[in-house]
Parts: sequence; structure tokens; C-alpha cells
Amino acid sequence: MKAVQVLFDEALLARLDADAEVRAKGRSAVLRQAASEYLRRRRARGTAEAYRRAYGASREGVDDEYAGWSGEGAWPGK
Repeated sequence: MKAVQVLFDEALLARLDADAEVRAKGRSAVLRQAASEYLRRRRARGTAEAYRRAYGASREGVDDEYAGWSGEGAWPGK
């Protein structure tokens, strides 16, 4: 692991240090967990945004492209 320096205002640091999980696991462990969770959420938001851009609500051209095919499919045995 590599040591890093992070600045917190005194009130936030006091709230952090008063937390039971921080006291049990240690400040560094909780901040590592928070950073990991932040990056996971950020990646999930990026993936969701990419899907929205690629497959968004716009169906422009899609209905025309597949026009006439809706009656071609059939379930087996029916």
C-alpha cells in the first residue's frame, strides 16, 4: 500500500473519528472502502449512461427497419 495525504476540515474529521466503524476498523480501512465504493458507483453510472446513449428512448428508424416482421415469429407448438 502507498500512503497518501488527505485534508479534512476539523468538523468532518471529528464526525469521522466518532463513528463506531471507524473506531473498530480504523480510519484508513474505512476511507479505502469509501473510495472503492465511490469508484464502483461511478463506473456503474458511466455504464448506465453509455446504455442510455446507445439504447435510449429514441426508436427513430427502428420501427421502420423492422416493419412487417412482427407477424413472422411463432411459438413452437402453437
